Amino acid sequence: MQGTVDGFSYGLVTPLVAYLMACLGGALGLRCTTRAMLVTRSWRPGWLVLGSAAIGSGIWTMHFVAMMGFTVEETPIHYDKPMTFASLAVAIVMVGTGIFIVGYKGARGTALFTGGTITGLGIASMHYLGMAGLQLNGKLEYNTLTVAASVAIAMAAATAALWAAGQVRGFLWSVGASLVMGLAVSGMHYTGMAALSVHLHGAQDPPTGDSPAALLAPLMIGPLAFLLLAGVVVMLDPLMVMGKPEPAPVDNKPGIPAHSAAAHTDRRPQLRARRNLGERRSRTPQKR
Repeated sequence: MQGTVDGFSYGLVTPLVAYLMACLGGALGLRCTTRAMLVTRSWRPGWLVLGSAAIGSGIWTMHFVAMMGFTVEETPIHYDKPMTFASLAVAIVMVGTGIFIVGYKGARGTALFTGGTITGLGIASMHYLGMAGLQLNGKLEYNTLTVAASVAIAMAAATAALWAAGQVRGFLWSVGASLVMGLAVSGMHYTGMAALSVHLHGAQDPPTGDSPAALLAPLMIGPLAFLLLAGVVVMLDPLMVMGKPEPAPVDNKPGIPAHSAAAHTDRRPQLRARRNLGERRSRTPQKR
């Protein structure tokens, strides 16, 4: 017996809020990744860890906000908490692996492809591991081609977002990248949900108990609090404030601190002027 699946039981509310959560996590995480490319190696891991946790928490929260609107009419839904939080850990670790590759090797070539692929697989793994924590009186079945499409969307979105983060072009550039990433992550989620069908185990009683929203809301308190804290850290950093110009690193090499790049740029004309003055003095005949 096939279950009647509804992914929009609250209308457009859950998709819109889920999209905003994906954008928030993406904006914070990509901004931290950009910031990591402007500091010395001693500070870079801290910014990359913060960015990884922000993106992982953002996409995890997006997933379960969207799942608040998911119901199967013939059966109640519950969630396995260890599996649910395991999906959060997988998201942070795999996204972090991709971000660290780009943060240390640069957002180009093989490093970008590898980092984007791992990050995209982390997003997809989080989704399907989170779905594995879904408990109901039935079996979840997936369409293979649609699942493959959802994974491809995640990989392409992650690669594009990491490329944008590596351009080091200011706050608004990161915001635009996060909007695209939020759209792609949400698209990956709903593409994956479109691949789902539920095969019920025999006749079912009318569902009773708490709604999915009531079950999931307490689980998201921690990740939401972390995103709020990460937002405070990002906004308190001088180079994160909108409208604040960011000096570009010398030769666009990641890891060169902004103050060193600025000093290098400012010192060059002075050295050239001193050299020219010395040459003019050597050519001028001395009076006896």
